Amino acid sequence: MKHDCHYHPGDPAKWHCGECQTHYCTRCMPDADSRKRHALCPHCSRAMRYLGAATEVVPFWNRLSAFFRYPFHTDPLIVIAICTLVPLMVKPNLLGVIITLVLAVALLKYTYDVIRHTAEGHMKPPAVSVAFTGSGFNIVILQLLVFVVMGGLVGAAAMVGGALLMMLTLAFVVLALPASIMVLAMERSVGAAVNPMNLAVLISRIGSPYFLLYAYLILLTLASGAAQDFAATHFPVWFSQPLAGFLNSTFTLILFHMLGYLLFQYQEELGFASDLQDEEAPGDVQHQDRSARFDADIDINLKDGNYDRVQSMLKEALIKDRDNPQRIGQLFQLLSARNDTAELYRYHPRILGWLANRNDGDSLATLLEDLEGVETGFRLDDPELAVHCARSLYQRGQYKALLKLLQDFLKRFPDSNELAPAYLLVAQALANGLNQWEKATAFLNFIQKRCANHPLHGQIATYLNQAENREPLNGPKASFAVGE
Repeated sequence: MKHDCHYHPGDPAKWHCGECQTHYCTRCMPDADSRKRHALCPHCSRAMRYLGAATEVVPFWNRLSAFFRYPFHTDPLIVIAICTLVPLMVKPNLLGVIITLVLAVALLKYTYDVIRHTAEGHMKPPAVSVAFTGSGFNIVILQLLVFVVMGGLVGAAAMVGGALLMMLTLAFVVLALPASIMVLAMERSVGAAVNPMNLAVLISRIGSPYFLLYAYLILLTLASGAAQDFAATHFPVWFSQPLAGFLNSTFTLILFHMLGYLLFQYQEELGFASDLQDEEAPGDVQHQDRSARFDADIDINLKDGNYDRVQSMLKEALIKDRDNPQRIGQLFQLLSARNDTAELYRYHPRILGWLANRNDGDSLATLLEDLEGVETGFRLDDPELAVHCARSLYQRGQYKALLKLLQDFLKRFPDSNELAPAYLLVAQALANGLNQWEKATAFLNFIQKRCANHPLHGQIATYLNQAENREPLNGPKASFAVGE
């Protein structure tokens, strides 16, 4: 069953809290450990159930092309080549028979490992070594025992209930064969793989897609048989035999990969959880990033309407890291949305600096107007910050807000090194923005007389000449000439 995240509708849930009955996606749980399947609920701090990829996996009928590409990866091709071609090259003696049987067992082991590998979330085939090393070679004996037990069940049904019960039992055995293969691959148990109740529960939990997959498997089997028959009919023996073996192995891998994917798709209904393992999960990348957990908590609390809680969290964060631009921006957005002018006034130096760094002159003008409402005649006490904000206001065309911000700058900061930049901005706002050339010229003359030692002094003559000609006060043009 597909579950969406409670806080991000449309995003598949990866975690579920049984206490709060809430589903969370990876954005809500950046600190969760999906590999260890461990995460604590942001609300009640209790361990949550990991849903894996159950809520976002693509249905198997939408990725048929990927199934057919699966055997043509390097590893399965090598396994197929070894298990198909080597038996054709050995002599038909005892040693050749043994080699052929061993390779047949290795190929069958590999196909059953494909089911488990896929069910665990690996969409890339297992390595070549899986076919020839490790445990699991007894799968051949287990599968033979399953066939024997199933045949015994059909025979017992014939003796107990006659032909009718035998046909019903046979129909069930044929229908449940894919389910039996899946159970055997996952549990390595003959009893579980032949238990009618166990198989019936598996089929019922998957539902109608099981029968759709069954139809695909029949078509694959018929296609494999037809391809092998075509090869035997139209090609010489030396070519048709390896081709038939290759086709048979290829279709078998496709079939077993589909069975494994069905388990992966319906993992939640079947009582286990796995995720895509071929790439690192986003949650693991951010596992050590505490700021990601903090941002997720802010997002959750905002969507729950806990605005006071979010405000307290941000203020506490700014005590630990007072100049963190991300937290300052979040606090500004929250205080603006809540129209909390008192708190805006309290944090105004940091917020104004943050807005100036973003060159957000429009928001600066609005905030300065709000601060004026809290403190009549509000002025900044920091000359560098005042000029920094004025520059952003000028670039956004907020000329009147700039003039108000820099009003009485000489009186408040008579010895500041920012005096020349401040009054140059005033002159540019008056001339370029408000078309008040006489006032602009007066400020330029003041800079020329008062700020003789400032680096800007050498450019004032150019500005005065532009003001006299009613040209925009843009200063000297850049020159790339190289002196001799």
